[in-house]
Amino acid sequence: MRVLDCRGRPCPQPIIDLARAFKSLAIGDELGVESDDPAARHDVPAWCRMRGQEYVREGRADDGTPLYVVRRIS
Repeated sequence: MRVLDCRGRPCPQPIIDLARAFKSLAIGDELGVESDDPAARHDVPAWCRMRGQEYVREGRADDGTPLYVVRRIS
């Protein structure tokens, strides 16, 4: 799984970074977004719904930063 470090990047930058990185993923690949921006908790799943992609889970990076995992399905 590829991971984007979006710590310290305010909304909407984590979603912009996600959209840019997503283009390079193959179908079935997962991408993790590490973000300490509170809006990312809602924005990442919403982006997946709007783009028809799979929101896999919310977890934590090794340092406790929230980690949002998405999967490219189309």
